[in-house]
Amino acid sequence: MSSSGAMSSRDVQGVRIPEFLYGTAWKEERTEDLAVRALQAGFRGIDTANQRRHYVESAVGDAVAAVIGSGALTREQLFLQTKFTYVAGQDQRLPYDPRADPATQVRQSFESSLQHLRTDYVDSYVLHGPSTRRGLAPVDFIVWRAMEAIHAEGRARLLGVSNVSLEQLELLANEAKVAPAFVQNRCYAITGWDRDVRTFCAKHGIVYQGFSLLTANARELGAPAFQRIVQRLRCTPAQAVFRFAMSVGMLPLTGTSSDVHMKEDLAAADVLLTDADVQAIEHLVN
Repeated sequence: MSSSGAMSSRDVQGVRIPEFLYGTAWKEERTEDLAVRALQAGFRGIDTANQRRHYVESAVGDAVAAVIGSGALTREQLFLQTKFTYVAGQDQRLPYDPRADPATQVRQSFESSLQHLRTDYVDSYVLHGPSTRRGLAPVDFIVWRAMEAIHAEGRARLLGVSNVSLEQLELLANEAKVAPAFVQNRCYAITGWDRDVRTFCAKHGIVYQGFSLLTANARELGAPAFQRIVQRLRCTPAQAVFRFAMSVGMLPLTGTSSDVHMKEDLAAADVLLTDADVQAIEHLVN
């Protein structure tokens, strides 16, 4: 697949999704300001989670409210994605009653997310990782059913799952009444950019969201083959990686705190990778 200019947004299960997401993990007190700046730079998709350990979801809501309040954007122009996180992934600042049953925890977390984000629906609601490292436990299916119920109410337009192996994804897809629209994984070049999971996603109409595309692959991005592409195209390494991700069907995330990098990253859609470039980056390691 060659890249021939900017990519348009995609339609997934009847929902328009942007070509790029701005991730808000690990921003703490900078969250609101950076989210506002990302929206002003041109991002239309924001990723967060109701997990105070790594996110400040309420600050994302403050940013969204500020931008909508200014008249610059409407809620309908934005794609908001948040997550349900098990107790094991949280700190003491829980968004639900830890004594409640899992389905109630999902409901409480979701209602809290709506309050934080100042909206009556989210565009994507993601299970922030299974409860176990291998396979799926009964609680994972209980939680997914609770998410499906919220989806049926029209308050979570799409569902997704994060931090999953191929085995776990296959198990979930086999049992789900509402198929996951998204998989969000940390993406390593050393595994062919999560090739096995991406292949499953492509076969089943699931959009693969890749995060840590830069930070997880610093050594591989120093490879001569990659550097030659960057030098020939006169683009930044980040632009080449993000354009590669788009070219192979990924929805990339960036969490940059630089205004310059925000603009540069969005411009990745205009980088012209050849088929040979895409193949070279796909096989930087393998």
